[in-house]
Amino acid sequence: MAKGGARGRKAAAGREAIRIRWERKNIALFGSGILAILIGYILLSQGDITLAPLLLVAGYCVLIPLAFIL
Repeated sequence: MAKGGARGRKAAAGREAIRIRWERKNIALFGSGILAILIGYILLSQGDITLAPLLLVAGYCVLIPLAFIL
């Protein structure tokens, strides 16, 4: 019996089906997410406990996922 078989072909086909188109809006969202995360960590290191967590959550939970979804 051959290794992989039908399961291997299905898994390979599933991996090839997902393509991320990096357009200008995706790059802008990803870049703004990275920037929000960096600013959030800088503010957190300086003791800010109000704006820093908001920037970190916005970067990790909103902007970066939107860059991949849209």
